[in-house]
Amino acid sequence: MYFSTTPIEGLLLFEPRIFGDERGYFMETYNERTFREAGITNTFVQDNQAASSRGVLRGLHLQRGDDAQAKLVRVISGEVYDVAVDLRLDSPTRYQWYGVYLNGENQRQLFVPRGFAHGYLVTSEHAVFAYKCDNFYAPAAEDGFRYDDPAFGIEWPAVGQEYTVAARDLSYPWLT
Repeated sequence: MYFSTTPIEGLLLFEPRIFGDERGYFMETYNERTFREAGITNTFVQDNQAASSRGVLRGLHLQRGDDAQAKLVRVISGEVYDVAVDLRLDSPTRYQWYGVYLNGENQRQLFVPRGFAHGYLVTSEHAVFAYKCDNFYAPAAEDGFRYDDPAFGIEWPAVGQEYTVAARDLSYPWLT
């Protein structure tokens, strides 16, 4: 796997080596030793998967306190625009965001540390999104921010239609 940094410390982008032939392809999506060598020492305890159609925007989500989660996110098929917002109190990049296209072709993965809000927008007709978490889901710790909060200024791409956003995600507070 190839690891690259982003403008936000701790937020890392991974590009796996893909071995293809006439049968299809093979790739390693996770190897504890490789990730530890890259500085990621999290132990993942839960895998999640979601399927959505074009224009579905999920986020911005996080869990707070002792239930905070780091995530390793990827797209199995289709494409999303994936966004992470730095909310760490002591971070020089607090409230800054980073966005990247993840899809079934490039097979990139984004490591989102604890202390970030996370969301994504489906830009293809259909997408299957998968992620590992280093802490179990805790409904009481769940929180979020509006995807369109001007305090973050996230530049979500146009998808040729209005976004489909859950009522719960629209009920999150503005940062400001």
